Amino acid sequence: MDLRNFASNAPVVVYGATGHTGRFIVAELLRRGRTPVLCGRDVVRLAQMAREHPGLVCHVAAIDDPDALDTALQGACAVINAAGPFLDTAGPLLDAAMRNGVHYLDTSAEQGAAAYVFEQEARARDAGIVAMPSVAFYGAFADLLATAAMDDWVVADAIDIAVGLDGWHPTRGTRITGERNRAVRWMVDEGELRPLPDPAPTREWDFPAPLGTQDTVMLTLSEIVVISRHVRASRVRSYMNLAPLRDLRDPSTPAPVAADARGRSAQTFVLEVRVDLAGGSRVAIAQGRDIYAVTAPLIVEALERVLDGEVRQAGAWAAGEVFDAASFLGALAPEHFDLTLESTDFEPCEATGAAR
Repeated sequence: MDLRNFASNAPVVVYGATGHTGRFIVAELLRRGRTPVLCGRDVVRLAQMAREHPGLVCHVAAIDDPDALDTALQGACAVINAAGPFLDTAGPLLDAAMRNGVHYLDTSAEQGAAAYVFEQEARARDAGIVAMPSVAFYGAFADLLATAAMDDWVVADAIDIAVGLDGWHPTRGTRITGERNRAVRWMVDEGELRPLPDPAPTREWDFPAPLGTQDTVMLTLSEIVVISRHVRASRVRSYMNLAPLRDLRDPSTPAPVAADARGRSAQTFVLEVRVDLAGGSRVAIAQGRDIYAVTAPLIVEALERVLDGEVRQAGAWAAGEVFDAASFLGALAPEHFDLTLESTDFEPCEATGAAR
């Protein structure tokens, strides 16, 4: 089925609008001239946010109340799910999106939740909508960087992803999701999704300044599922430096606090993706501030491109699968992050032959 057409002023429902990431998404939609509908489970927090944004429609909808979800989605062009744990919210919200014929995008870092959305591809296609999971710092960001680095390569020997954070003050939602998600994590090995080794391997990673060389541990999130959806690679691994993981595991670590006019925390990040093929390497690096805040421009940019017709067919899609990755990233840099693309010496003809 072809994609549904929507009025240019159709609103966008943000489920989890009162959450830390949800607030950034609402602000980004408003900045781009879109009309967000505030939606979630907490009547008190929604009422407070509605007072902060006079004129915006507000809906209280429990995740297990399909009638309330349908009411919230009526007349919308899309729903952005920013409410975890996504193992609990993705299914009901995607069902509601398909019932009401509106696009579905979420910010999940959970591998199982991302896989579930892709498994609903036929249903999304029949409903005439785009369903796109993990359009966030964890997930689509690494996917887009890997896809941009691949460029004209159609296969890779290895894709290595490294997240470097100077610290991590987790939100309440991050902590709840971590407690809920006890599933075995996956990596790509010999071209297939396979469980992570136990214990997880460690390695040094030479990040750009100011992080420099850091000890890292293999920690795979939704980017593995998203990349494996459309990129042919024998091996895909993800690593994170140890300092933010110590923060995350410490129950006394406070939640993030705004440190600039845009509400971003002082946290800085480096997301580096290295793609290797037959002795050649291509690297894509994004450096910026606040992993929660940067999710908002990523997911809203994806939605804008869906509504502008860049995705030609209904179904479940990864961001790197349907968008021009370099163009997408370039549209957000340098306002939201600094972007670097580089490669080693490589014989293009030989590479193309090896890929085929």
